[in-house]
Amino acid sequence: MSTSSHTAPATRHTPVLPKGAPRRSGPLGSLGPVGLVLAGGISVQFGAALAVTLMPRTGALGVVTLRLLAAAVVLLALCRPRLRGHSRTDWGTVIVFGVAMGGMNGLFYQAVARIPLGPAVTLEVLGPLALSVLASRRAINALWAALALAGVFLLGGGGFSGLDPAGVAFALGAGAMWATYIVFSARTGRRFPQADGLALAMAVAALLFLPLGLAEAGSRLLNPTTVALGSAVAVLSSVLPYTLELLALRRLPAHTFAILMSLEPAIAATAGFLVLGQALSVTEAAAIALVIAATIGAVRSQSGRGKVPAPAPEA
Repeated sequence: MSTSSHTAPATRHTPVLPKGAPRRSGPLGSLGPVGLVLAGGISVQFGAALAVTLMPRTGALGVVTLRLLAAAVVLLALCRPRLRGHSRTDWGTVIVFGVAMGGMNGLFYQAVARIPLGPAVTLEVLGPLALSVLASRRAINALWAALALAGVFLLGGGGFSGLDPAGVAFALGAGAMWATYIVFSARTGRRFPQADGLALAMAVAALLFLPLGLAEAGSRLLNPTTVALGSAVAVLSSVLPYTLELLALRRLPAHTFAILMSLEPAIAATAGFLVLGQALSVTEAAAIALVIAATIGAVRSQSGRGKVPAPAPEA
């Protein structure tokens, strides 16, 4: 699959088919490509909501550690990546990809520990949106950026007075790491076959967070219930959505996929309400709608110029 660093906003990058994985879509294909993408988005955000309920047991860093470790084990087992024959540049790329992946996850979970899930995802989306606007260099995208900023201004009650400042900062930091992640996921996809780079980067991220998770949670990470919940978060937030999106991208144009993924702030707000009881005010709902509209507009303006590539491998 060809990839590019100029990726559309709000797209989560889906791994190419792991070695040995089946080529047929099977019963999941009956959902249709749009249904598969929406199911993947729902899985990701409900996984994030489940992670919030796990935080009292392990803390945010403990949750990230459990998720990354479980996902790394699954991906390494599926892909069985080759460790020899890679250049220094290959390893440098995959290491930066893993650091960006770990940083993105760690900052995001620090954010949702402090602010509601819907606003956190909305703020995080600004990173890929900014990357898309800067990469396209089209005047119309300045309008979309202004619309997104208006949404963020509303979300913060005119100055983030309604949200925890640290939570806002962590969410914006997660967005910056997401933009970095987009660039290096594309580079990793070009340098490593199948999903080998994804599996290796996930292992780098897991190793990076292991000492942090142990420092915060200690032996609590070994509690059987905690391990089970952490594994469920990994499946819901990583393994399942990547599989669903992989099946969808065989039949769905990349720009349509990007538009569907831009609905994630709304899905996150719904998951936060249903799982965590995090209700949104009318102003917050309007702010999220503005960011979604800006993201869809930016994606459509790029797709009209043929600039929206297929998503690159993600973790």
